[in-house]
Amino acid sequence: MYIESVPNRNSPPAILLRESYRENGKVRKRTLCNLSDWPAAHIEGLRGVLKAGTVIAPDRDAFTVTRSLPHGHVAAILGTARKIGLDRLLDPGPGIGRTAENRHRDLILALLAARIIDPGSKMAAARAFSPSTASTSLGETLGLGEAGEKELYAALDWLLERQPAIETALAKRHLKNGTLVLYDVSSSYMEGRHCPLAHRGYSRDGRKGTSQIVYGLLCGPDGCPVAIEVFDGNTGDPKTLASQVQKLKRRFGLDHVVLVGDRGMITQARIGEDVQAAGLDWITALRAPAIKDLVKSGALQLSLFDERDMASITSPDFPEERLIVCRDPDLAAQRTRKREELLAATERDLTRIQTAVVRERKPMRGATEIAMAVGGVIDKHKMRKHFDLTIGEASFTFARKTDAIEAEAATDGIYI
Repeated sequence: MYIESVPNRNSPPAILLRESYRENGKVRKRTLCNLSDWPAAHIEGLRGVLKAGTVIAPDRDAFTVTRSLPHGHVAAILGTARKIGLDRLLDPGPGIGRTAENRHRDLILALLAARIIDPGSKMAAARAFSPSTASTSLGETLGLGEAGEKELYAALDWLLERQPAIETALAKRHLKNGTLVLYDVSSSYMEGRHCPLAHRGYSRDGRKGTSQIVYGLLCGPDGCPVAIEVFDGNTGDPKTLASQVQKLKRRFGLDHVVLVGDRGMITQARIGEDVQAAGLDWITALRAPAIKDLVKSGALQLSLFDERDMASITSPDFPEERLIVCRDPDLAAQRTRKREELLAATERDLTRIQTAVVRERKPMRGATEIAMAVGGVIDKHKMRKHFDLTIGEASFTFARKTDAIEAEAATDGIYI
């Protein structure tokens, strides 16, 4: 016997008790009872009996619910934290889990672990730590109990006060005189309106029109983070360098290190005013105009790359500096391809304007109107330097600057 649910058009399905039997070698079935009026619990009980099960009364004491929370990744993260001394670095008090002595530290450890396990908001983290809604053993392992989002923000305020001491300890571990110090800047956009650091600036996320926050990260030679500083969202990358030099010299007590940063960071002005003045060395890259000037002056001969991809040169424009020139053929091919795509796109859009100027029906007229249309194209593709443009009241012509394009292509893939 078995229970079968039979669809019944627009009415609830019919619940039937049926049995199967054989007749002339064929399997047939017949209805023994209509159970449609039975309560759902009774139907499920009978279904269990028919499947050789045992029906237990709905008593709370009849079952014991045992819950096992995922723990392996939590153990790995907290074990690594112990191994590298992260708990002692945050606060040199008792070890992980003894929250009565330092709850703020344990909340910060939990937040760090949560960022690895399942990144989310502080509200989501508070739910993940709570015994009733926990998704991992993290809260139980650290003995957090109920932790509200306000308490998590209070722990972050405590961490901010500890930041100088933590960074100094990290510097003693990972930095020493004569070592490389890596520095770079990034930014994040913000939707709110009440952060004093948030300002309109360059968006690395591609979210134009949003407020930004800029932050700079100092790392050791192996890329291990040592110190971080947050700046106003409209701060240019080079302007963040002076405070990093002061941090290295005064707070970390380093007399001589080699500061490594990109060409948008360590500019020639910052080298003279900040880096050299502090007695530091540096490694950075030259911008494209400086590379072109070296080619024009003869200090950089492109024939160097006929048989090799790296060379050391000198130039009176960079006294007491060592210039290492390298060429990446893959990057050169990529830039050549991208330039040609932009040139072709610019020509296509300019041709459309040229056609509008010479057409017989409602032609485009006026130097101002033509110039505005051309300006839109130039601003879109950024190829103004590679075109000769001639705009009149009823005419428009353009042509590629072949010499300028070839001169730029000659330095594709070259870094100094």
